[in-house]
Amino acid sequence: MPILRHTALLALCASTLTCAAQQPPAALSARDSDPVKLGWMQGSPPPPDKVIRSTDANAFQFPRMRWSVAHMRELLPTVEVSRGLGPPSPLPYRLDPQIDSVRFTPWGNSGPMTWEASLWKNYTDGILILHRGEVVYERYFGALKEDGQHALMSITKSFTGTLAAMLVAEGVLDEDKLATAYVPELQGSAFADATVRQVMDMTTALRFSEDYADPKAEIWTFSAAGSPMPKPAGYSGPDGYYAYLRTVQKEGTHGDAFGYKTVNADALGWIIARATGKSVPALLTERIWSRMGMEQSAYYQVDGQGTAFAGGGFNAGLRDLARFGELMRNGGQWHGQQMIPAQAVADIASGGSKEAFAKAGYPLLKGWSYRDMWWHTGNAHGAYTARGVFGQAIYIDPAAEMVIVRLASNPVAANGANDPWSLPAYAAVAEYLMGK
Repeated sequence: MPILRHTALLALCASTLTCAAQQPPAALSARDSDPVKLGWMQGSPPPPDKVIRSTDANAFQFPRMRWSVAHMRELLPTVEVSRGLGPPSPLPYRLDPQIDSVRFTPWGNSGPMTWEASLWKNYTDGILILHRGEVVYERYFGALKEDGQHALMSITKSFTGTLAAMLVAEGVLDEDKLATAYVPELQGSAFADATVRQVMDMTTALRFSEDYADPKAEIWTFSAAGSPMPKPAGYSGPDGYYAYLRTVQKEGTHGDAFGYKTVNADALGWIIARATGKSVPALLTERIWSRMGMEQSAYYQVDGQGTAFAGGGFNAGLRDLARFGELMRNGGQWHGQQMIPAQAVADIASGGSKEAFAKAGYPLLKGWSYRDMWWHTGNAHGAYTARGVFGQAIYIDPAAEMVIVRLASNPVAANGANDPWSLPAYAAVAEYLMGK
């Protein structure tokens, strides 16, 4: 069942500590692995050795993955998040070419590096910086173009968490209620005695391994359940994300420690759907995407039941993600309209329990926390970020009045492979912009 595993590797692999073994060390540099340069899917039809199909075992492996992440809709079934029918909301430009020369020292390195060099180091596909609402930097690489969408991996979780935080602020969701108050079908699973807040902050105690090197890890069963492809002969496991969630077992005490488990986001998506009577894509369309003047519609990958993958299946354009980041930076306001309750944004921006987070053991993220499916740096600027494997990020620095969106296809999934070059680079650009 190669498609089940390789789809999971791309879209489900979510922890900054796991998955590093799933992609071999880069044999090709960012320049040499450019999917356009390598000729993937070019020609009518492409040469046989340049075709990428979802059923290929290597469709989501480096270097083919560098094309796939910008063309997910051509490989897997999806559901749309509509931009609506209005005109795009303009983004003012004040491009600053000096940003390329901003220098910083990567963690664990003695020598400095430039911002521009870091983009190649981290296999960047697209990057945009907003400062005080103006675009000061924007670049595209490889298969991602201005009018394209890119797989966001676990940035998806932050959209799910934001919708939940909105509903809590509005009184639609009660964060202190058990998950089963909204989804009775979760009775008998690990979520049965977990509160909505514990699901939102991933302080649930679940027997769920995302170690992709372990063929018996629960992630593979989740992957098989959520695969939109026909189940193979003899398959007897759960069919669909929701069916799998009912099988998750408890391990430990809810509320004790942060534990990054993708299934929390999908459980939260189910809770949201039940509380509102609308799917996550429909709610995101209605509450945010169709109201902001986005340039492009976005989309979610779905399972065989048509259920959106709320833990990692969202795909969107670079500029629209920057608009969303700016919405968050401005306390949920966009052009004078309160799109997201200020209380919800404040809750996200305040971060979560550092004590619970520390128990998860992230050596590069000392002092960080997790709240509403967003990562909080705990730094002096109060920066917080949505993160996804292979290098996806929406980084919001309130003190610097800055938003950075980075889309990438790093050959190593774990963010530990790019954080030493990414996070100090973001901090350096923030300091540069604050000095202007």
